[in-house]
Amino acid sequence: MRRTLLIGVSAFVLGAGSMAYLGEAARATPEPREQTYHMLELFGNVLDTVERQYVTPVDDKKLIESSLKGMLSSLDPHSDYLTPDDYQEMQDTTHGEYGGLGIEITSEDGVVKVISPIDGTPAARAGIQAGDYITAVNGQSVLGLTVTEAVKQMRGKAGEAVSLTIARAKTDPFDLKLVREVIHPKSVTSHAEGDYGYVRLAGFNEKATDEVKAAIDALRAKNPHLKGLVLDLRNNPGGLLEQAVGVSDLFLNGGEVVSQRGRDIHSIERYNAKPGEKLGGIPVVVLINSGTASAAEIVAGALQDRHRAELVGLTSFGKGSVQTVIPLRGGMDGAVKVTTARYFTPSGRSIQKTGIEPDLEVAATREQAEEVANEAFLFSEASFHNALGADEGKTRKGAHKPAEAPPKDFDQKKGDFQLTRALDVLKYGSVGATPKLAAPTATLAEAAALRAGHGAVVKPGATTPTPPAKSN
Repeated sequence: MRRTLLIGVSAFVLGAGSMAYLGEAARATPEPREQTYHMLELFGNVLDTVERQYVTPVDDKKLIESSLKGMLSSLDPHSDYLTPDDYQEMQDTTHGEYGGLGIEITSEDGVVKVISPIDGTPAARAGIQAGDYITAVNGQSVLGLTVTEAVKQMRGKAGEAVSLTIARAKTDPFDLKLVREVIHPKSVTSHAEGDYGYVRLAGFNEKATDEVKAAIDALRAKNPHLKGLVLDLRNNPGGLLEQAVGVSDLFLNGGEVVSQRGRDIHSIERYNAKPGEKLGGIPVVVLINSGTASAAEIVAGALQDRHRAELVGLTSFGKGSVQTVIPLRGGMDGAVKVTTARYFTPSGRSIQKTGIEPDLEVAATREQAEEVANEAFLFSEASFHNALGADEGKTRKGAHKPAEAPPKDFDQKKGDFQLTRALDVLKYGSVGATPKLAAPTATLAEAAALRAGHGAVVKPGATTPTPPAKSN
């Protein structure tokens, strides 16, 4: 059974179906056939050489699995080969229960990066942040490991302690001690903000739509005259496409949610909402940031394009590609997770690499505003060297000063400035009607330009930590 996700051969034996496919391609284009068979022969020769010459005995199965992973990961950051154990772990995760620390991670060039911590888990309580690097687990380096291999290092028996070494911009590397738990990620939390409702959706597992609907029903039961709703998708790493459509359907009265386009430009698959929205037309504001990815971007983009909600926060992550998980022999040989399409918002926008820009750009903290202005806050799909390009050839917005940041008299430790501004938009009726705050104070880049006496902004050096080189 194939699953659509929005989301780092001994002697090389090919199945009969694959051979038939190669045969058909070969008859049409003989040169590629010869090249393909030559490369397969080369693979077998290399494997044979390693088996005979490597300094210690090798595990053929592990070598070939690594080759399959390397082949797929060379396509883009999200394609992968899943071993049978990997495939089972993926199923456990999307079913909404698994053991571990509660961190969504990815990998680029062998460096493990945090997409986001999952609400209410050991990782979130320890203060792990989106964009952090995990360089070691229990003192053992994880540099060079795949995402799956790194996850295996972090998972274990509930109740056992695990130490993570974290590298973060503008700080020295440090260790965090966490205790593993059986993770029961609760996708949704909610509460009232005066006459307004607040619903936080942390991820799109199989329960997401039902939990959001239940939260909205509970808020309206407590206050039948609810004046508006904030949907918080910050640091939501995505998940199942059908759940993104389901959540969007709660807010829309029919019409398109998202379209999906693969290699064949004439083959477009559209996903529509059903008639009859669940909120009675009350105003909605969606909170997003650079950790808002994949399925979360589908919801944000759909509600923005359909003029059902306005967006507040920072530009989203920019993962606009669709991965299909194809089990091999029913999962007994694992599965292939491969990028099969880009998705497009109702107005036809591809947000791959570029992300979704908010209607009101608001930094969460004064420090974050400075990072955005100085390109230190670069963790996004565009930061991957082999990321799939945007279909329209667009590029992500570079370093700039955010429109708003917390003023000096705002207590950043106690208050949530982005939520405060989202509530302001609901109170005033729209982003356009909401009184704007003074722009953030001069950034480091602007100050450098002024000192240099030039009108252009001087781009400072990168502040993202460079991971240490692998040791032999």
